[in-house]
Amino acid sequence: MQYETILTERRGQVGLVTLNRPNVRNALNRKLLGEIMDALLAFDQDDSIGSMVITGDERAFAAGADITEMADKSFTQMMENDSIGVFSRISSVRKPIIAAVSGWALGGGCEIALACDMIVASESAKFGQPEITLGVIPGAGGTQRLVRAVGKAIAMEMILNNRTLSAQEALQFGLVNRVVPSHLYLDEAIRLAEEIASQAPLAVRASKKLINRSMSDH
Repeated sequence: MQYETILTERRGQVGLVTLNRPNVRNALNRKLLGEIMDALLAFDQDDSIGSMVITGDERAFAAGADITEMADKSFTQMMENDSIGVFSRISSVRKPIIAAVSGWALGGGCEIALACDMIVASESAKFGQPEITLGVIPGAGGTQRLVRAVGKAIAMEMILNNRTLSAQEALQFGLVNRVVPSHLYLDEAIRLAEEIASQAPLAVRASKKLINRSMSDH
């Protein structure tokens, strides 16, 4: 299938989804979020795929929401927009998803990474939730998933005072699995995804489901 805002390919048993709006640092709009979800669901239903990787480019994984799309929307219109639901649905995909992050992962970009099961970061990766500077809150799970990833104190500082974590800080606080040189981050994420895809698929899916359930409030 041809997409407008993402690229998809297969790397062995790994399905790769690349955000492809480089002119706006992969800013998230409704079209992009919908296409991400469509691609993930297609890979999830494909028996030849065992795991997935989501990535951007070296400058930016995703630098937040597309503000131009939000500018003329009311609060009610934003709440009725189903795009927010995509972040929870990413977590509900049965097969493991790894975020390969280089450069900026801000706002909704950080929240997409948080919705994935693991994160491989390049040395240049930077994670943040700068919504407070616009007078809004992280509305796509950041106030829950970020706390679980880095703990209350660091999450409070990131969300209330726009603290940005470097790649090494993200590793220190448990947000990412590993940090690698910038030219290797995607290869490392795909290598990890291939290793997971080689494991027993039913056990992998069941383990992911139970781990996520243990982290849920429900």
